[in-house]
Amino acid sequence: MSSSLLSRRLVAAACVAAVALALIMATPSRGQLDPHFYDEACPAALPTIKRLVDEAVAAEPRMGASLLRLHFHDCFVNVRTHADALCHDARASCISNPLRLVMFVFGCDGSILLDDTPFFTGEKSASPNVNSVRGFEVIDRIKAAVNAACRGNVVSCADIVAVAARDSVVAVRSRPSYNVPVGRRDARTASQAAANSSIPAPTFDLDRLASSFASHGLSLQDLVVLSGGHTLGFSRCTNFRDRLYNETATLDGSLAASLRAVCPRPTGSGDGNLAPLDPTPARFDGAYHASLLRGRGVLHSDQQLVGGVTDALVRFYAANGEAFRRDFAEAMVRMSSISPLTGNSGEIRYNCRKVNYS
Repeated sequence: MSSSLLSRRLVAAACVAAVALALIMATPSRGQLDPHFYDEACPAALPTIKRLVDEAVAAEPRMGASLLRLHFHDCFVNVRTHADALCHDARASCISNPLRLVMFVFGCDGSILLDDTPFFTGEKSASPNVNSVRGFEVIDRIKAAVNAACRGNVVSCADIVAVAARDSVVAVRSRPSYNVPVGRRDARTASQAAANSSIPAPTFDLDRLASSFASHGLSLQDLVVLSGGHTLGFSRCTNFRDRLYNETATLDGSLAASLRAVCPRPTGSGDGNLAPLDPTPARFDGAYHASLLRGRGVLHSDQQLVGGVTDALVRFYAANGEAFRRDFAEAMVRMSSISPLTGNSGEIRYNCRKVNYS
């Protein structure tokens, strides 16, 4: 055997070993999340998160919806890139540049908080997030306060986002409080491409919405209930312009008139202007589902819930506010448990905007 051939085989074997190690390190643990995870390590953690969320929502009521959306968009990005495809050539730089080996982005892992780096383009600039997802400064303040309260880096950014979403709903004078299972760890990477392909768009028809939710282990009931999160907050004109001017048959006339006042037809004109997603955008109530039954869904994806297989669920929640609040809490727990990193996977970031090596 020639020395050059032996050298290539040794490098190939080293690549395989490195890939195997990367896969082991990147695969999430099957450890269970637990609402009492921080009871001993830092009992002040969750009360500190609640206090900071209450302050943020009191200063800007819209922030309640923003923190809820931040959690949703974090959880729905879930992609695994096969590392062996990146190390197919014995001459590839598998050893000298292990960061090229594998990119694993899991579910509720705080990846949405990461700024871009030379190694990846993050999720903040993805189409569903840019000029839409906000609240990053609030998470920064919470992280600093929690680290101070815990006297160290104990609580993950992913857990802060999950708990803040719950507390933001409670802060807007509602009662769908629930115990948040915690113990997540933070991702070390993020993916703009994964966010673009994974987060449901406001232009989706019902079948695409159902398929998106099903791919994350969520049911049609979860789709209708979690869409009810749109009882809070606002949408930008660019997200509902097409519905406003091209779906008049399913859009209430009086709502259309009010939307036209803030959203002109020409693209690029008033794109960032806001309209409430239901009549009470600062209160968590049953107005969202009731609005859909009157053709007052602002987004195409919202109005899609009426008239098809989810119609009966919309009518049920429109008439049963307590059932909606109860089922919303349960669905949030299911969503917040999508593919978390636990155990020794991932890390606990010191700064939610960057991984610990940077």
